[in-house]
Amino acid sequence: MRAAIIGAGSLGTIIGALMTHRGRQVDLIDANEEHVAVMSRVGARITGEMDLLVPVHALTPSQMSGQYDLVFLLNKQTANDAVLRHLLPFLHDDSIVCTLQNGIPEPRVASYVSAQRTIGGAVGFGATWVGPGVSQLTTREETVRNFAFEIGEIDGAARPRLAQVQAYLSCVGTTRILPDLMGIRWSKVLMNATFSGMSAALGCTFGEVMDDARALRCIAFLADETLRAAHAAGHRMAPMQGEDFEQFFLASAADVDAKIPLIERIWNQHRQLRASMLQDLEKGRDTEINFINGIVRDTGRQFGIPTPFNDRVIELVLEAQSRRQVPTFSNITRFDDLLSSRSGQAQHV
Repeated sequence: MRAAIIGAGSLGTIIGALMTHRGRQVDLIDANEEHVAVMSRVGARITGEMDLLVPVHALTPSQMSGQYDLVFLLNKQTANDAVLRHLLPFLHDDSIVCTLQNGIPEPRVASYVSAQRTIGGAVGFGATWVGPGVSQLTTREETVRNFAFEIGEIDGAARPRLAQVQAYLSCVGTTRILPDLMGIRWSKVLMNATFSGMSAALGCTFGEVMDDARALRCIAFLADETLRAAHAAGHRMAPMQGEDFEQFFLASAADVDAKIPLIERIWNQHRQLRASMLQDLEKGRDTEINFINGIVRDTGRQFGIPTPFNDRVIELVLEAQSRRQVPTFSNITRFDDLLSSRSGQAQHV
């Protein structure tokens, strides 16, 4: 099987290196020519929670040739239109395109490559791109080993091709096949809208978010808004990282303190992580905020669900993006009015 990773950035470099290390042939494709040159000459290096240097086959999009049986999409959704248009000639009728991107990208991907060729999945770990040829694993290795990926078909069918995709992804860590792709997609949106959103809005690591009482309260409200939006759209949260994400429901604002142990259990293993959106801001690039917290906002508006905490995260990240600045933790004060309005306020279903 001929396979490729499109978008060999922070996550793609690690995934491609581990697939190669464990005997799978896969092309690591990225538009960063210097990054590709270093990987081709030296190899792909994983640092942080893992120390590994792997010789890989890396190339730029202009160097692609032939057709691929399996393609993993790990580029930013902001580049999807250009990436998917470029990819089409390199697919055949039975090619599999597995999107591992943030948000809920399957409809957009399927609009280009067809629903018949599209499957989706969620990544259960994080990474930081250090420089050409180097990516830092910022999630504990044990977590990667146990909760690397969850994949599924758009229509929930159990097709044999899922096992082919699973075989590649299992080189990285445990990969589960699920019948409810949108359930896991919404759970991953919750993972990202909470800590990735706050990391980008405050310019800090997940650990710094966890260590601030106000930020933790914001996390609980962000999670609750996401869960309510998912429910309104007809989806229940799938379990993720060994936890039932339906637990994030807040019957009232008084429930927030009871959610802190749940938050700590899930995100303690990701304390070193800096959101990819924050990494984009640091590089002066546009972020995926409208594909992450924006999904919660747009779904909330569609069904009449208020999403003030997600709205505020979007506001702060878009401000930083438009100014090409990196936010600072002082932005936490921009949530004070929302927290004050929720204190003592019951939100009953």
